[in-house]
Amino acid sequence: MASILTELGKTKQVFSDVPGSFQLNPVNRDLTKVVNEQSVKQSIKNLLLTNRGERLFQPNIGGDLRALLFENVTPAVISIAEKEVIRMLGLYEPRCNVLEVVINGDIDMNFVRITITFTVINTSEVVEYSVLLDRIR
Repeated sequence: MASILTELGKTKQVFSDVPGSFQLNPVNRDLTKVVNEQSVKQSIKNLLLTNRGERLFQPNIGGDLRALLFENVTPAVISIAEKEVIRMLGLYEPRCNVLEVVINGDIDMNFVRITITFTVINTSEVVEYSVLLDRIR
């Protein structure tokens, strides 16, 4: 996290990460970077797609949300999953303030859409981000 001084004398936080695609900048042939909102979105997606025990030396990160694809979609299961997403983002993504989590599932097509409404800290802009979990086999 770097801090830069804006024209009005206010400090603005800049969050940056390496993109998941490891895309190179065509001008200087260096890695590009994702900043602020895009950086937080990338981190949220990585957290949602991670199952517990997948990350070395960090076995508690993840929410086992892919298991939802094989469950009957009931209000109880959706409520548990929403609480798990809020817990996981509260613990492992401190750059965002979660406002709402909505989970929709389709039993016939075996997919779950997770929509998260949040704000990036030190900003007032509300961001909505959706991640689709679907069965690949």
